[in-house]
Amino acid sequence: MASSSTQTDLQRYPRPSLAIDVALLTVVPGYRPHLGVVLVRHRNGDGGPGWCLPGTFVHEGERLADAVRRVLRDKAGLSGVDPRQLHVFDDPARDPRGWVVTVAHADTIRAEDVDTHRSSDHDVTVAPVEGTGASARAQLPDRQRTLPYDHAEILSVATEDLRRRYAEAPDPAGLLPEPFTLLQLRQVHEAVGGRPLQKDTFRRRMEPHLIATDDRTTGTTGRPAQLFRRADSRAQSPEAPEGRAQP
Repeated sequence: MASSSTQTDLQRYPRPSLAIDVALLTVVPGYRPHLGVVLVRHRNGDGGPGWCLPGTFVHEGERLADAVRRVLRDKAGLSGVDPRQLHVFDDPARDPRGWVVTVAHADTIRAEDVDTHRSSDHDVTVAPVEGTGASARAQLPDRQRTLPYDHAEILSVATEDLRRRYAEAPDPAGLLPEPFTLLQLRQVHEAVGGRPLQKDTFRRRMEPHLIATDDRTTGTTGRPAQLFRRADSRAQSPEAPEGRAQP
């Protein structure tokens, strides 16, 4: 009887649909490296949201982490990524289809790993991210003006979270393969932070967290540069586990 009463009580309360969305960030290399976000193309023929963050509804009995891995595999062709919970977005009006609560997740991935896992079966792109804080936004393909739902807000929260982590520690997400020069490290931090950094100040802040190797750059113009590794071994792999942010 107690079980039946409990079930009846639960049925009295309206329940939202539960979803997950993933902000997967990377640094795109080049003459001027820049921050990017992985987007997938929504194709269902109903004039839907176009390019958006990878997301899906959580299946009955499914754990959130399993839903995250499923959507990255099925919609982005990515595996071996383990995003952490970032924040719960619960505005009842966030989704025009109805009452949907989403648990946003975030992670980083090296740009070459996105290319490695990309296939013709998936509409996947890495869109540049401009601005900082609440003004961070993605440059969308196909003349699309905005991200759907509240994905722009999710992206802003994810980029700000990543930038806080990069404020003091050298490349904590392991986006830069080791060993690296201080210039390469500063370029990654500038890409994440969205602004130039003063060379000497950056060196003084980062050197205590680095281990100098016995090697220098070769095959480059100018004076060979010292190569470094991170002193914190937990940051030496992009797949190292990270602490979970509380929703």
